[in-house]
Amino acid sequence: MRLHVVDGTFELYRAHFAPRPGHADRAGHDVKATVGVMASLVTLLRDPDEAVTHLAVAFDNPIRSFRNDLYDGYKSDEGVPPELRAQFDLVEEAVRALGITAWSMQEFEADDALAAAAHRFAPVVEQVRLLTPDKDLGQCLQGTHVVQVDRIRRRVIDEDALRARRGITPAQVPDWLGLVGDSADGFPGLPGFGEKTATALLQAFGTLERIPADAAAWPAGIRGAARLATTLAEQREDARLYRRLATLRTDAPVDEDLEALRWRGPRSPALDALCARLAVEDPLRGVVPRSGP
Repeated sequence: MRLHVVDGTFELYRAHFAPRPGHADRAGHDVKATVGVMASLVTLLRDPDEAVTHLAVAFDNPIRSFRNDLYDGYKSDEGVPPELRAQFDLVEEAVRALGITAWSMQEFEADDALAAAAHRFAPVVEQVRLLTPDKDLGQCLQGTHVVQVDRIRRRVIDEDALRARRGITPAQVPDWLGLVGDSADGFPGLPGFGEKTATALLQAFGTLERIPADAAAWPAGIRGAARLATTLAEQREDARLYRRLATLRTDAPVDEDLEALRWRGPRSPALDALCARLAVEDPLRGVVPRSGP
Protein backbone atom coordinates (compact mmCIF):
# COMPACT_ATOMS: atom_id res chain seq x y z
CA MET A 1 0.00 0.00 0.00
CA ARG A 2 1.26 3.46 -0.93
CA LEU A 3 0.09 6.90 0.14
CA HIS A 4 0.07 9.76 -2.36
CA VAL A 5 0.06 13.32 -1.00
CA VAL A 6 -0.26 16.20 -3.45
CA ASP A 7 0.83 19.83 -3.06
CA GLY A 8 -2.47 21.29 -4.21
CA THR A 9 -1.30 24.91 -4.13
CA PHE A 10 1.51 24.09 -6.54
CA GLU A 11 -0.98 22.30 -8.79
CA LEU A 12 -3.37 25.26 -8.63
CA TYR A 13 -0.70 27.77 -9.68
CA ARG A 14 0.60 25.44 -12.36
CA ALA A 15 -2.88 25.07 -13.82
CA HIS A 16 -3.57 28.80 -13.71
CA PHE A 17 -0.39 29.79 -15.53
CA ALA A 18 -0.35 26.84 -17.95
CA PRO A 19 -0.31 27.82 -21.64
CA ARG A 20 -3.76 26.46 -22.35
CA PRO A 21 -7.06 28.21 -23.12
CA GLY A 22 -9.00 29.73 -20.25
CA HIS A 23 -12.23 28.30 -18.94
CA ALA A 24 -15.22 30.12 -17.48
CA ASP A 25 -18.03 28.67 -15.41
CA ARG A 26 -21.69 29.20 -16.25
CA ALA A 27 -21.65 32.55 -14.44
CA GLY A 28 -18.65 33.73 -16.45
CA HIS A 29 -16.05 33.42 -13.70
CA ASP A 30 -12.51 32.28 -14.52
CA VAL A 31 -12.18 28.70 -13.24
CA LYS A 32 -9.30 27.55 -15.42
CA ALA A 33 -7.10 26.71 -12.43
CA THR A 34 -9.75 24.63 -10.66
CA VAL A 35 -10.62 22.69 -13.79
CA GLY A 36 -6.91 22.13 -14.38
CA VAL A 37 -6.37 20.72 -10.90
CA MET A 38 -9.33 18.39 -11.35
CA ALA A 39 -7.89 17.15 -14.65
CA SER A 40 -4.46 16.66 -13.08
CA LEU A 41 -5.87 14.60 -10.21
CA VAL A 42 -7.97 12.46 -12.54
CA THR A 43 -4.85 11.81 -14.63
CA LEU A 44 -3.12 10.70 -11.43
CA LEU A 45 -6.01 8.39 -10.51
CA ARG A 46 -5.92 6.85 -13.98
CA ASP A 47 -2.14 6.32 -13.99
CA PRO A 48 -1.43 2.56 -13.80
CA ASP A 49 2.15 3.16 -12.66
CA GLU A 50 1.08 5.26 -9.67
CA ALA A 51 -1.79 2.84 -8.87
CA VAL A 52 -3.34 5.26 -6.39
CA THR A 53 -5.38 3.80 -3.55
CA HIS A 54 -4.88 6.34 -0.73
CA LEU A 55 -4.66 10.04 -1.53
CA ALA A 56 -4.82 13.51 0.01
CA VAL A 57 -4.29 17.01 -1.37
CA ALA A 58 -2.99 19.91 0.74
CA PHE A 59 -3.59 23.62 0.14
CA ASP A 60 -2.37 26.94 1.51
CA ASN A 61 -5.58 28.83 2.24
CA PRO A 62 -4.71 31.66 2.64
CA ILE A 63 -1.07 31.90 1.58
CA ARG A 64 0.01 33.07 4.99
CA SER A 65 1.33 31.05 7.92
CA PHE A 66 3.19 31.39 11.20
CA ARG A 67 6.30 32.02 9.09
CA ASN A 68 4.98 35.45 8.07
CA ASP A 69 5.20 36.45 11.73
CA LEU A 70 8.87 35.43 11.74
CA TYR A 71 9.96 37.18 8.54
CA ASP A 72 8.28 40.10 6.78
CA GLY A 73 9.43 39.06 3.33
CA TYR A 74 7.98 35.56 3.48
CA LYS A 75 5.54 34.61 0.72
CA SER A 76 1.98 35.86 1.14
CA ASP A 77 -1.20 36.58 -0.78
CA GLU A 78 0.28 39.83 -2.06
CA GLY A 79 0.42 39.83 -5.83
CA VAL A 80 -1.80 36.78 -6.31
CA PRO A 81 -4.03 37.40 -9.36
CA PRO A 82 -7.57 38.06 -8.07
CA GLU A 83 -9.08 35.48 -10.43
CA LEU A 84 -6.74 32.88 -8.94
CA ARG A 85 -7.31 33.97 -5.34
CA ALA A 86 -11.05 33.63 -5.94
CA GLN A 87 -10.57 29.90 -6.57
CA PHE A 88 -8.85 28.94 -3.31
CA ASP A 89 -12.09 27.73 -1.71
CA LEU A 90 -13.53 26.45 -4.98
CA VAL A 91 -10.63 24.12 -5.70
CA GLU A 92 -10.95 22.53 -2.25
CA GLU A 93 -14.65 22.00 -2.92
CA ALA A 94 -13.74 20.39 -6.25
CA VAL A 95 -11.19 18.05 -4.67
CA ARG A 96 -13.71 16.88 -2.09
CA ALA A 97 -16.35 16.39 -4.79
CA LEU A 98 -13.88 14.07 -6.52
CA GLY A 99 -13.93 12.03 -3.30
CA ILE A 100 -10.39 13.05 -2.32
CA THR A 101 -9.38 14.31 1.13
CA ALA A 102 -8.42 18.00 1.05
CA TRP A 103 -6.30 19.50 3.82
CA SER A 104 -6.79 23.25 4.11
CA MET A 105 -3.84 24.80 5.92
CA GLN A 106 -4.27 28.16 7.61
CA GLU A 107 -1.58 28.70 10.24
CA PHE A 108 0.59 26.08 8.55
CA GLU A 109 1.42 25.52 4.86
CA ALA A 110 0.67 22.79 2.38
CA ASP A 111 4.32 21.68 2.60
CA ASP A 112 3.89 21.23 6.36
CA ALA A 113 0.89 19.00 5.70
CA LEU A 114 2.98 16.88 3.33
CA ALA A 115 5.73 16.63 5.95
CA ALA A 116 3.22 15.74 8.66
CA ALA A 117 1.68 13.05 6.46
CA ALA A 118 5.09 11.55 5.72
CA HIS A 119 5.97 11.55 9.42
CA ARG A 120 2.67 10.05 10.50
CA PHE A 121 2.05 7.43 7.81
CA ALA A 122 5.54 6.28 6.79
CA PRO A 123 5.56 3.63 9.54
CA VAL A 124 2.34 2.03 8.27
CA VAL A 125 2.58 2.11 4.45
CA GLU A 126 5.02 0.64 1.96
CA GLN A 127 5.84 4.06 0.53
CA VAL A 128 4.82 7.71 0.88
CA ARG A 129 4.92 9.61 -2.41
CA LEU A 130 5.03 13.41 -2.06
CA LEU A 131 3.86 14.92 -5.33
CA THR A 132 5.73 18.22 -5.48
CA PRO A 133 9.04 19.49 -6.89
CA ASP A 134 9.60 21.90 -3.97
CA LYS A 135 13.17 21.75 -2.68
CA ASP A 136 12.21 21.96 1.00
CA LEU A 137 10.43 18.58 0.85
CA GLY A 138 13.84 16.97 0.42
CA GLN A 139 14.13 17.01 4.22
CA CYS A 140 11.35 14.40 4.40
CA LEU A 141 13.03 11.77 2.22
CA GLN A 142 13.76 8.37 3.75
CA GLY A 143 15.66 6.03 1.45
CA THR A 144 13.13 4.83 -1.11
CA HIS A 145 10.39 4.74 1.53
CA VAL A 146 9.47 8.44 1.42
CA VAL A 147 10.07 9.98 -2.00
CA GLN A 148 9.19 13.05 -4.00
CA VAL A 149 7.50 12.77 -7.38
CA ASP A 150 8.17 15.61 -9.82
CA ARG A 151 5.34 15.15 -12.29
CA ILE A 152 6.55 17.93 -14.59
CA ARG A 153 9.98 16.37 -15.16
CA ARG A 154 8.67 12.81 -14.76
CA ARG A 155 11.17 11.82 -12.11
CA VAL A 156 11.18 10.31 -8.65
CA ILE A 157 13.55 11.81 -6.09
CA ASP A 158 14.63 9.48 -3.31
CA GLU A 159 17.37 9.95 -0.73
CA ASP A 160 20.12 8.73 -3.07
CA ALA A 161 18.89 11.06 -5.82
CA LEU A 162 19.03 13.99 -3.40
CA ARG A 163 22.61 13.11 -2.46
CA ALA A 164 23.57 12.76 -6.12
CA ARG A 165 21.95 16.03 -7.13
CA ARG A 166 22.63 18.31 -4.16
CA GLY A 167 25.41 16.49 -2.32
CA ILE A 168 23.53 16.71 0.99
CA THR A 169 21.40 14.51 3.24
CA PRO A 170 17.72 15.10 3.96
CA ALA A 171 18.58 16.37 7.44
CA GLN A 172 20.84 19.03 5.90
CA VAL A 173 18.19 20.49 3.57
CA PRO A 174 17.06 23.22 6.02
CA ASP A 175 20.71 24.25 6.69
CA TRP A 176 21.37 24.29 2.94
CA LEU A 177 18.33 26.46 2.27
CA GLY A 178 19.30 28.68 5.18
CA LEU A 179 22.51 29.47 3.30
CA VAL A 180 21.30 29.61 -0.31
CA GLY A 181 17.74 30.84 0.28
CA ASP A 182 14.52 29.86 -1.44
CA SER A 183 13.06 32.43 -3.84
CA ALA A 184 9.78 30.50 -4.06
CA ASP A 185 9.21 31.12 -0.35
CA GLY A 186 10.60 34.64 -0.31
CA PHE A 187 13.77 34.42 1.77
CA PRO A 188 17.17 35.24 0.26
CA GLY A 189 19.85 33.20 2.03
CA LEU A 190 23.24 34.79 2.59
CA PRO A 191 24.85 37.03 -0.06
CA GLY A 192 27.39 35.15 -2.17
CA PHE A 193 26.44 31.68 -0.93
CA GLY A 194 25.60 29.57 -3.95
CA GLU A 195 24.59 25.94 -4.04
CA LYS A 196 28.12 24.56 -4.53
CA THR A 197 29.56 26.58 -1.66
CA ALA A 198 26.75 25.60 0.72
CA THR A 199 27.12 21.95 -0.26
CA ALA A 200 30.90 21.98 0.22
CA LEU A 201 30.58 23.52 3.69
CA LEU A 202 27.86 21.16 4.84
CA GLN A 203 29.71 18.14 3.49
CA ALA A 204 32.75 19.24 5.49
CA PHE A 205 31.09 20.37 8.71
CA GLY A 206 27.60 18.90 8.81
CA THR A 207 25.51 21.79 10.12
CA LEU A 208 25.35 25.56 10.01
CA GLU A 209 26.59 25.86 13.60
CA ARG A 210 29.70 23.81 12.92
CA ILE A 211 30.98 25.91 10.01
CA PRO A 212 34.11 27.63 11.36
CA ALA A 213 34.31 31.40 11.44
CA ASP A 214 37.89 31.22 10.14
CA ALA A 215 38.00 30.67 6.37
CA ALA A 216 41.40 29.04 6.76
CA ALA A 217 39.61 26.00 8.19
CA TRP A 218 37.28 25.73 5.19
CA PRO A 219 37.81 23.19 2.40
CA ALA A 220 40.19 24.28 -0.32
CA GLY A 221 38.76 25.59 -3.55
CA ILE A 222 35.91 27.75 -2.25
CA ARG A 223 36.10 31.00 -4.20
CA GLY A 224 36.03 34.14 -2.08
CA ALA A 225 36.24 32.11 1.13
CA ALA A 226 37.50 35.01 3.25
CA ARG A 227 34.70 37.30 2.09
CA LEU A 228 32.09 34.58 2.59
CA ALA A 229 33.41 33.81 6.09
CA THR A 230 32.99 37.46 7.00
CA THR A 231 29.44 37.41 5.66
CA LEU A 232 28.66 34.29 7.66
CA ALA A 233 30.12 35.79 10.83
CA GLU A 234 27.98 38.90 10.41
CA GLN A 235 24.79 37.15 9.28
CA ARG A 236 24.80 33.72 10.90
CA GLU A 237 21.66 34.63 12.86
CA ASP A 238 19.94 35.48 9.58
CA ALA A 239 20.91 32.07 8.24
CA ARG A 240 19.44 30.46 11.36
CA LEU A 241 16.19 32.35 10.77
CA TYR A 242 16.09 31.24 7.12
CA ARG A 243 16.75 27.67 8.25
CA ARG A 244 13.79 27.92 10.64
CA LEU A 245 11.61 29.16 7.78
CA ALA A 246 12.75 26.20 5.67
CA THR A 247 12.16 23.62 8.40
CA LEU A 248 8.86 21.86 7.80
CA ARG A 249 6.53 21.15 10.71
CA THR A 250 5.37 17.61 11.29
CA ASP A 251 2.64 18.69 13.72
CA ALA A 252 0.40 20.26 11.07
CA PRO A 253 -3.26 19.24 11.51
CA VAL A 254 -3.44 16.04 9.46
CA ASP A 255 -6.07 14.27 11.51
CA GLU A 256 -7.60 11.55 9.32
CA ASP A 257 -6.55 7.96 9.79
CA LEU A 258 -5.15 6.05 6.83
CA GLU A 259 -8.41 4.34 5.94
CA ALA A 260 -10.10 7.73 5.63
CA LEU A 261 -7.62 8.56 2.86
CA ARG A 262 -8.66 5.61 0.71
CA TRP A 263 -10.16 6.80 -2.58
CA ARG A 264 -13.57 5.20 -2.96
CA GLY A 265 -14.80 7.22 -5.92
CA PRO A 266 -16.50 10.61 -6.21
CA ARG A 267 -19.22 12.11 -4.12
CA SER A 268 -21.55 11.76 -7.08
CA PRO A 269 -24.31 14.30 -6.33
CA ALA A 270 -21.75 16.92 -5.30
CA LEU A 271 -19.60 16.23 -8.35
CA ASP A 272 -22.57 16.35 -10.70
CA ALA A 273 -23.63 19.72 -9.30
CA LEU A 274 -20.09 21.09 -9.43
CA CYS A 275 -19.55 19.97 -13.03
CA ALA A 276 -22.77 21.70 -14.02
CA ARG A 277 -21.56 24.91 -12.35
CA LEU A 278 -18.12 24.69 -13.94
CA ALA A 279 -19.52 23.79 -17.36
CA VAL A 280 -17.43 20.63 -17.64
CA GLU A 281 -18.24 16.99 -18.18
CA ASP A 282 -17.74 14.46 -15.41
CA PRO A 283 -13.94 13.94 -15.47
CA LEU A 284 -14.16 10.65 -13.54
CA ARG A 285 -16.35 8.80 -15.99
CA GLY A 286 -14.96 5.28 -16.30
CA VAL A 287 -12.51 5.66 -13.37
CA VAL A 288 -13.13 3.16 -10.57
CA PRO A 289 -11.33 2.73 -7.25
CA ARG A 290 -8.52 0.19 -7.22
CA SER A 291 -8.93 -2.90 -5.13
CA GLY A 292 -6.29 -4.04 -2.69
CA PRO A 293 -5.22 -3.43 0.89
